[in-house]
Amino acid sequence: MKYVVVSGGVISGIGKGVIASSTGLLFKTRGFKVSAIKIDPYMNIDAGTMSPLEHGEVFVLDDGGEVDLDLGNYERYLNVTLTRENNITTGKIYSHVIERERKGDYLGKTVQVVPHITNAIQDWIERVAKIPVDDSGEEPDICIVELGGTVGDIESAPFVEALRQFQFRVGPENFALIHVSLIPVVNGEQKTKPTQVAVRDLRGLGLSADIVACRCTHKLEKATTDKISMFCHVGPDQVLVVHDLSSIYHVPLLLDQQKIVEQLSKKLKLEKISVNPAFVNKGSSLWSDWKHLTSTHDRMFESVTIALVGKYTHLKDSYISVVKSLEHSALRCQRKLTINWVEASDLEPDTLTSDRVNFHKAWHEVCKADGILVPGGFGSRGTEGMIAAAKWARENDVPYLGICLGLQIAVIEYARNVLGYKDAFSEELVEEPTENPLIVFMPEVSKTHLGGTMRLGLRPTKFQADTEWSKLRKLYGGGEVVHERHRHRYEVNPKYVPELEEKGFTFVGKDELGERMEIFELKDHRWFVGTQYHPEYLSRVLDPSKPYLGFLAASSGILDTMI
Repeated sequence: MKYVVVSGGVISGIGKGVIASSTGLLFKTRGFKVSAIKIDPYMNIDAGTMSPLEHGEVFVLDDGGEVDLDLGNYERYLNVTLTRENNITTGKIYSHVIERERKGDYLGKTVQVVPHITNAIQDWIERVAKIPVDDSGEEPDICIVELGGTVGDIESAPFVEALRQFQFRVGPENFALIHVSLIPVVNGEQKTKPTQVAVRDLRGLGLSADIVACRCTHKLEKATTDKISMFCHVGPDQVLVVHDLSSIYHVPLLLDQQKIVEQLSKKLKLEKISVNPAFVNKGSSLWSDWKHLTSTHDRMFESVTIALVGKYTHLKDSYISVVKSLEHSALRCQRKLTINWVEASDLEPDTLTSDRVNFHKAWHEVCKADGILVPGGFGSRGTEGMIAAAKWARENDVPYLGICLGLQIAVIEYARNVLGYKDAFSEELVEEPTENPLIVFMPEVSKTHLGGTMRLGLRPTKFQADTEWSKLRKLYGGGEVVHERHRHRYEVNPKYVPELEEKGFTFVGKDELGERMEIFELKDHRWFVGTQYHPEYLSRVLDPSKPYLGFLAASSGILDTMI
């Protein structure tokens, strides 16, 4: 097993995840089988209880694991299926060690950070790296390990020490390190000192970078590259420039041009790995498709505008999988994507009295959009604005896609304005129970514990009889069952389903028992669809999510060509 560690210096959030994913993709194009692990040095067991406004999106895996959003990058780029074990947190490691100590596994020894915590980290990496991640069922050849945060942070110290030890545990031919650092520009001059300090700190902790990946706004000058090479103890060809690009899907091409795989091959002796010719051919085809996709992106001139009506719009990473799914679909539809970020609360009447400018601006963005998307979320803030946006889309034949909460919002809107239940609402969104709770708490879900207690992970959805007309079903290929990932505590109240369907609000997809509403679709509308599941979690760059693809195609006026 070969390990490629990706660490970061100077600041966090500079693109380690994209560089790690792109590196893994390039290995796959050479026929290697690739897995990925993300280390997050926070005390939480997982990302499930963390605020999207603080941490970004919570990504959900097939096994129901609520993990860091970077695992979504890995799955999208590498087309692999990861598990909750592929996300290591401080909370998980300490819980594991404490549980072993309670069982007496350490035979009376004093349990310490070194060696017990560091050994647990190394054991975890080595164990998870061998788990098959694709249909071949074979053990991966290479594992990409991303160390979250910034080297030098106090909370990441045990992980850095564990990786220092790990390089000797697996041997120098099986361990390589890419260090990602920022090159700021001050008064027009590219500054290398922050990178020099970051690499020096890294070496002081016992790790030496094999490649320094420099994040910058523009290409580096030769003098800058030479200076980094001189002071960071790497050759000039080991200094890679990852400057800003028109699309992140160009990053693998940029890294390939700078021969990152060849550089890592020297260190890891990859020529010793016996590669299956079938995987080589598959990788070559993957690379051709990827290059075609990116070249198509550069030639697109027709555009489509989507209004994303959400409640965490101040941090775009809160909806990163939604955005990526829209991007994947826009690439397939050959449209330049413009997203209008609309804070849902700005659409509400109360905002008209308190902030007229934002109210009119928000409604202007909604009304001029080609399509309206209401994503998932929690809590009551902004929900009246979402309901208003859903009503606008339904009444004006504007394509609408509702995801999780977005489905529930559309149900409430329809019940209020078509069925006449003016007090229709969700039990999640009101303090006092209403007479007509259209959305109710799922009976088996815990009300006292929040972490990992929702309806999570990959579950089947069955299309109902007489739904062959469904546009979404046709996009899925016309089959009876699809499998998608879920993350929710509330569901449509089955008591109201017959009345809703009688009035044209058709639930074309339900769970395997026919008890939970999974998909609705209006028959006489360009595209008015909602899913209780989160289809964005399974969208891939070369295989867009079908609900998003249909939504983008309808918003672009080309849905008939897709089904």
